Amino acid sequence: MTVAEYQVSGMSCAHCEAAIRSEVEQLDGVQGIEVSSATGRLVITSAAPITVEQVQAAVDEAGYSAVPAA
Repeated sequence: MTVAEYQVSGMSCAHCEAAIRSEVEQLDGVQGIEVSSATGRLVITSAAPITVEQVQAAVDEAGYSAVPAA
C-alpha cells in the first residue's frame, strides 16, 4: 500500500472536494482519498504507486492544481 500527499490550490468548499475526489478516484489502484478544502490537502492511498503526473492530470481535470506536499 502506498500513501501520497499533495497540496492543492484553489479549493474553497465541499463542491471543490467532491470534484477532485471524483477525478482522482478514477485512477487505477486508488483505495482511499482524503481531501480538505480547509487545508488544501489531498491524501491518496493506493495499492501501488501512482505517478505525480497522473495525480496532477486528474486534479487539473477537476479545475485545480496539485503539487507533492513537502
